[in-house]
Amino acid sequence: MVLDSLGKSLRGVLQKIARGSTVDEELLGEVVRDIQRALLQADVNVQLTLDLTQRMRRRAREEKPPAGSSLRDFLIRIIYEEIRSILGEERDFEAKPRKILLVGLYGQGKTTTAGKLARFLQKKGVRVGLIAADVHRPAAIDQLEQLSKKIGCEFYADRTETRAEVIVRDGLAKFPSHLAVIVDTAGRSALDADLISELRRVREAARPDETILVLDAAMGQTAGRSAAAFQEAVGLTGTILTKMDGSAKGGGALSAVAATHAPVLFLGTGEHLDELERFIPTRFVSRLLGMGDLQTLLERFEELRDKEEAQKAAEHLMAGRFTLKDLRTQIDSLGSLGSMAKLLSFLPGLGQAKVDEQQLDQTQRQVRRFRAILDSLTPAELLDASLLKGPRIQRAARGSGHRGHEVRAMLRYYETTRKTAHGLASNRRFRRQFERQMTQEGKPGAGSPPNAT
Repeated sequence: MVLDSLGKSLRGVLQKIARGSTVDEELLGEVVRDIQRALLQADVNVQLTLDLTQRMRRRAREEKPPAGSSLRDFLIRIIYEEIRSILGEERDFEAKPRKILLVGLYGQGKTTTAGKLARFLQKKGVRVGLIAADVHRPAAIDQLEQLSKKIGCEFYADRTETRAEVIVRDGLAKFPSHLAVIVDTAGRSALDADLISELRRVREAARPDETILVLDAAMGQTAGRSAAAFQEAVGLTGTILTKMDGSAKGGGALSAVAATHAPVLFLGTGEHLDELERFIPTRFVSRLLGMGDLQTLLERFEELRDKEEAQKAAEHLMAGRFTLKDLRTQIDSLGSLGSMAKLLSFLPGLGQAKVDEQQLDQTQRQVRRFRAILDSLTPAELLDASLLKGPRIQRAARGSGHRGHEVRAMLRYYETTRKTAHGLASNRRFRRQFERQMTQEGKPGAGSPPNAT
């Protein structure tokens, strides 16, 4: 994943500080050199890297730790604050009816991002309309239409019209005023005069509340030049960096965009429509340094697609009425939160722990296999697992593309889960704790049983 290497290097720096017998000039010199090497390898600008590490060195020498704070803790705080400083200012993004114009070059992920942003607003309770204003690429119109159907939002396109500004004007007239409207525009391989002219006409027709540039994180330091050019051409209120789940270096893109005063609003962290994450610099740096980000994790639990169904599944589990249908609901809930490796990065300490990636991959493959098998079952079988014997098991195996022993493995897992929960439910103290959690409205993670005590 983007910046994994940077995070690992920076966490190594913190461990070096923690292991050092004293914080002296020698240790400070090593820390500064390690941070310089880590930032440069992440494609952060050379001058920016030098300026940042010089400030770190100066602050460590000249500033005194607050009362009650050790020199080690104070040095870690300086590192945190200085890395945070290169990521730009945090900017609110209110989920409310508004007009949003997405701009960018070819291949940056504008159309997919339009669908992700629509999904993000929907989860916040806002109705959304999508306008396909890319008159140069019919495939973009088809893609946006498919995305709108997938997430269930309004859609407008006019495949016979060649003027993007007319499409935008007509689309806005069609949609009611209480919708958040996202306009997907055309791109080019470079920001030329024709694209600038078209975008300015579209902006005049839309009069957007937000003009957001969509950039591929793989652009590195050139992302800054692209952001500056779009800022000058049409004016930007923010940036979305896509493909942050890839192997490219993202430090250059993040720091370069921040320098243009077009704040990063979101990060695209995967291929799924739910994988668009609000960029909050303080939380981002916390995860980067292995300090975790519990707030983002709790927010993800709150945004589960089928939160009510997940809560019912948990209640059935505790009441001894847990079915295969409930198991499928819980697997879906887990999947909507993201990969297991990504979930671990949100937890303090585990972000820097040595996690067996092979074991994580194996677990995720098993979850996907169980989900495919559950999809091949009939409604009656989902409600009564005892029906799954002999021929039915073989039918489920064929229907899911797996083997009989894999179906039996899923059934053993289900039975173990059901029996374990039944044993916990007989523990009065645990049950009281669980029931209290279920009755607290709006409490993050209310759809999952608490830890036994």
